[in-house]
Amino acid sequence: MYTGEVVGCVVSTVKEQGLAGIPLLVVQLIEKGKKSKMIVAADATRQAGRGDFVYLIGSKEAGRMFRKKLTPADAAIVGFIDTYNVKENLEEIT
Repeated sequence: MYTGEVVGCVVSTVKEQGLAGIPLLVVQLIEKGKKSKMIVAADATRQAGRGDFVYLIGSKEAGRMFRKKLTPADAAIVGFIDTYNVKENLEEIT
């Protein structure tokens, strides 16, 4: 499980049939309190939007969030984060 912030959406004229009706969103991952790479994730909540902090699951579990058959997704948004607190100086704490 990992966390990120929704920064945009993907518009696709042709999708794999298993992804029909599932929104695809661009998520900037947050690792150790810092923003890192961006990925495209399928939105299992169907309610996430730009600026939302979300948590995601990956691998085959992401594909199983949608239907009984395996959906071709490597990452899926499964929930929202209400508040996100980050310690500024992690080096001093450890």
